[in-house]
Amino acid sequence: MVKSTEPRGEAAGLRRDFGRLAALGVVLVLAGLVGLVYTAVATLTSMLLFGWLLLIGGVVGVLHAVQSRDGHFFWLGVVVAALNFAAGVVVLRMPEAAAEALTMFAALLFLTGGVFRLVGSLVVRGPQFGWTLVQGAFGLFLGVLVLLSWPSGSQYAIGAFFSLTLLFDGLGLIATGFGGRRIVGMVSDRLPG
Repeated sequence: MVKSTEPRGEAAGLRRDFGRLAALGVVLVLAGLVGLVYTAVATLTSMLLFGWLLLIGGVVGVLHAVQSRDGHFFWLGVVVAALNFAAGVVVLRMPEAAAEALTMFAALLFLTGGVFRLVGSLVVRGPQFGWTLVQGAFGLFLGVLVLLSWPSGSQYAIGAFFSLTLLFDGLGLIATGFGGRRIVGMVSDRLPG
């Protein structure tokens, strides 16, 4: 015999989990707002984090290559791990230059993505024609804006992008958390018992 309190207990657990998700979203929003205020610090922090991740990835890659040294891809694994390690060292030793290079790369991605969206929307003219056209124009505008401020703006660009990502991811988690809690509440109100 199944007790009628089990679904209510699961609903309470789900509500608690969605509450934690919303709390994580609040933390990310706060981190994003702080990053937007201190974009130069956010750029430097993200470059250092990226450098350490590359360095750790290189060490883990070497360990994995050594562990699977009998395989056919041993040397490929060693080369990739060495490149990750070397890139990590370069990023950690020269974070400003790495930020400049990544900012240029981001600008080129925005430009090419914007051009492809603009041309694609004009050629295909699908149901999302207007939105695709706006996305393409915005990507093109953002790419040109970043290029015009390069290299001096690179000390702020990566930090601003990173902070905006944190902000919008946090807002998404808050919406998911509150929406999930609301849905669980609506469903649990209809449970018997």
